[in-house]
Amino acid sequence: MEARAKARYVRVTPRKARRVVDLIRGLPADQAQAVLRFAPQAASEDVGKVLNSAIANADAMGGRSGRGMLWVRRAWVDEGPTLKRFRPRAQGRGYRIYKRTSHITVILSDDSEGGTR
Repeated sequence: MEARAKARYVRVTPRKARRVVDLIRGLPADQAQAVLRFAPQAASEDVGKVLNSAIANADAMGGRSGRGMLWVRRAWVDEGPTLKRFRPRAQGRGYRIYKRTSHITVILSDDSEGGTR
């Protein structure tokens, strides 16, 4: 059984979100939740929400025994659209500011083989 969850247009840069996703890839779901709870990065909150959603999706689909049986099989971060803004600078100039967004995807599976790591 495979359960997946996506969060799109998350206002965190993909580079910073990938650092957090790399921490949980291949871990059991309950251990991944513990890692994200104590990770100092700000993106860990958003990745944790996606992981919790994937766990809830697995519960809704049914067909598994015990919470510890889920593993993070695949997790990745894609780049979303970039919002372009201007910051006023000296002498009438304007510098461009890029507000980047991310699409975060987490796939959970209940088998212990066939994953990454």
